[in-house]
Amino acid sequence: MLVGITILLVFQLIGEVAAYFLGGFVPGPVIGMAMIAVVLKLTGGVKTLEPAHQRTLETSRSILANLGILFVPAGVGIIQHLDLIRDRGFALLAIVLLSTVITLTVTVWVFILVKRLSGGYADE
Repeated sequence: MLVGITILLVFQLIGEVAAYFLGGFVPGPVIGMAMIAVVLKLTGGVKTLEPAHQRTLETSRSILANLGILFVPAGVGIIQHLDLIRDRGFALLAIVLLSTVITLTVTVWVFILVKRLSGGYADE
């Protein structure tokens, strides 16, 4: 498992460095994940790299199997503050709904603007 986690962290580090030089346009972990996927795909048939592939896959499966543990603290925090949710639940719900509508509206308008500026959208 140590080899697998090391490989994953090395690719994340490479992704972070690439993201730094790209100006943060794409998050480092996303770049690292894409890079490790490409490397694993391209070197999948190489027999000398098979143990490293296997360890990386085992480590990834182990991390994904225990991913739910990361959500336990958030759930405990919600349960600890049920009184706040009870007292301000309507306001929270209203804020969530309003912010969702605003986000969707802005996303649509930005999409339309970009399509028009790129010449891919013509009004009829």
